[in-house]
Amino acid sequence: MLEGWWFRFAVAMGFIAMAAWTLVPDSIDEDEADGESGVGHTARGAFLTTTVAFFAAEMGDKTQVATIALGAQYQAVVLVAIGTTLGMMLANVPAVFLGERMTRLVPLHWMRIAAALLFAVLGVWALWDLLA
Repeated sequence: MLEGWWFRFAVAMGFIAMAAWTLVPDSIDEDEADGESGVGHTARGAFLTTTVAFFAAEMGDKTQVATIALGAQYQAVVLVAIGTTLGMMLANVPAVFLGERMTRLVPLHWMRIAAALLFAVLGVWALWDLLA
């Protein structure tokens, strides 16, 4: 629907919007700051949020296209599904453990600011590249 200049503009603005959104604390963060443990609620929320986020992020991306191609080539749905799931686990499990460890070393507030700055820099860079 968007081509050329407008698409690049939308991407740049998306990065800037993500920078702003990243600065807004989650309700889980607010509960922890108030001293509520909410272990069951937090675990369930983390699972559901991750499931929905990964579903949305993976729809139509390169890994899904590769999975479709592999499923068509090998005609072994179960084995391709197991392989893609294992591949995603191998790629993401270290990131989850690293993220958890980082929150022990750096407060979540500062990680949120760093992520927002990164999104903002990418958005401004994309705008600069577009307008230059």
